[in-house]
Amino acid sequence: MEFKIINPETGENTTYTHQIIAQFLYTHLEQYGDKIEDILKCIDYAMNPAKGGNIIVGLDNEKIVGVVILNNTGMKDFIPENILVYIAVDNSQRGKGFGKKLMQKAIDTAEGNIALHVEPDNPAKGLYEKLGFTNKYLEMRLTK
Repeated sequence: MEFKIINPETGENTTYTHQIIAQFLYTHLEQYGDKIEDILKCIDYAMNPAKGGNIIVGLDNEKIVGVVILNNTGMKDFIPENILVYIAVDNSQRGKGFGKKLMQKAIDTAEGNIALHVEPDNPAKGLYEKLGFTNKYLEMRLTK
């Protein structure tokens, strides 16, 4: 597996554009995903030099097999410096270890701690736990 890292320093990749990445995530996140417009907002945040983050594109024979987006929180020392917002593996390529390799690359690339949200029924939860993620808090939200 090969990786392309896209961030404010590297700039947008001409082959793996924001729209292509957003479409990939929209397609392969399935029931755990968001609208393309919202995914593009996340990409814009990661690519903003004042905010920042990393987009990691996983490739197999130059074909996208997975994508991770980490956004910087700017809140070092009181919450994790990074939040893993999206990770998806091509649904026809699951079970081949691409998800684990993407997660490991995200961990290696990020400077500082990483937080992520995962639904209890998401099969990826086990992978996150194997990689050392713990569930210290219960997330609560007020939707207005």
